[in-house]
Amino acid sequence: MNLNMGILSHLLILHLLWAALVLCQYEDYDFEDEYGGEPDHQAPYYFNPDAQVEARFPFPVECAKECFCPPAFPLSMYCDHRKLKTIPNIPSHVQQLYLQNNNIEAVPAGPFTNVTFIREINLSYNNIKFHMIDHGVFAKLSHLVQLHLQHNELEEFPFPLPSSLERLLLGFNNIRLPANALEGLPNMTTLDLCNNLLDDSVLKEKPFSNMNNLMQLNLCNKLQTMPPDLPPSLRPSLENNSISHIPENYFHRLPHIIALRMSHNNLQEIPHNTFNLPNLLELNLGHNKLKQVFYIPRSLQHLYIEDNEIENINVTVMCPTLDPLNIKQLTYIRVDQNKLTSPISTYAFFCFPLIRTIYYGEQNVTVSRPSQLRTPVFRRFLTPEEFQEAEDNHETLNQETEEDHEAEDSYFHPYYH
Repeated sequence: MNLNMGILSHLLILHLLWAALVLCQYEDYDFEDEYGGEPDHQAPYYFNPDAQVEARFPFPVECAKECFCPPAFPLSMYCDHRKLKTIPNIPSHVQQLYLQNNNIEAVPAGPFTNVTFIREINLSYNNIKFHMIDHGVFAKLSHLVQLHLQHNELEEFPFPLPSSLERLLLGFNNIRLPANALEGLPNMTTLDLCNNLLDDSVLKEKPFSNMNNLMQLNLCNKLQTMPPDLPPSLRPSLENNSISHIPENYFHRLPHIIALRMSHNNLQEIPHNTFNLPNLLELNLGHNKLKQVFYIPRSLQHLYIEDNEIENINVTVMCPTLDPLNIKQLTYIRVDQNKLTSPISTYAFFCFPLIRTIYYGEQNVTVSRPSQLRTPVFRRFLTPEEFQEAEDNHETLNQETEEDHEAEDSYFHPYYH
């Protein structure tokens, strides 16, 4: 018995020593070596265009001599800002091709001969004309998802295009959109047509009505009327047009709108319930000709109505009734460059208890109607109780519209690249 107890004691001591050794190993282990950090012995990488790229992957990184293929991103080829006049030959493995900011005038089929899995092409800020694009050069790229052609010299829509395409950026060209141009693009989610030669005659053909996956449409041109029959999934951007009227209940067919931008138009009056939308967080109607305010939905947080012709802000129009159980979420209003001579009524703080900033800025007032505004910016500092209540309300709102917030965070900016 004593012998057995002695053996068990030795085994217990060995087990404790082993556990301590394992614990020390975990304490000393640097997880950054495995999750993103560079080992201490590894020298930082500096790109030298004259040096041969060191292969760090199981396969050699083939790259056009005019471009750069970073070892860290072996599926991307960067040929931007290099004063290129032609498109270099593209290796078959490339999935992202960046050719923006060059002097390219043509898109021939030759460089794309061996391309199989390319997903993104950026040809923005070049000198490409429609007749210099080989017919079908994009259509055969069956995995293409994103195509940038903004800031070129295109006179026509660059069809045919592959049905796989999801994001198409054509802003700042000279395109006239034919009626059937968008047929065969069922996966399109983002379409930028800003600053082209579009007018209301194009919209009469209802070119967007069958694009059921379209979420972002940029139509800043010289439109005078609201585009008809937009798909319900859409979040349109209609700034920089000449629109003077919004039909009543127009946006009720577009319930997913989060941010609506209609600045730089000719709007003079807004029907009462025009923006009574459940998910609307930001509304920009700056630089129009509005004389009166309008109803504010519960969800709205930021309101921009600067540079209009508003002389008085009637809070009872913005907020006809008080509902303590469903308080309005408005926190910021911008009203500079209007014709206000006095601040917004304090009744606004009962209707919009979460307001923190009202930006008055400078007003377009005359000598006969002097301004009584004492400060260009009004800031309301909440009490600790009010602040906590505001945070709770915002947290509830965010939970209710979590998917919408994610969509807003990735809100399309067409001229980033």
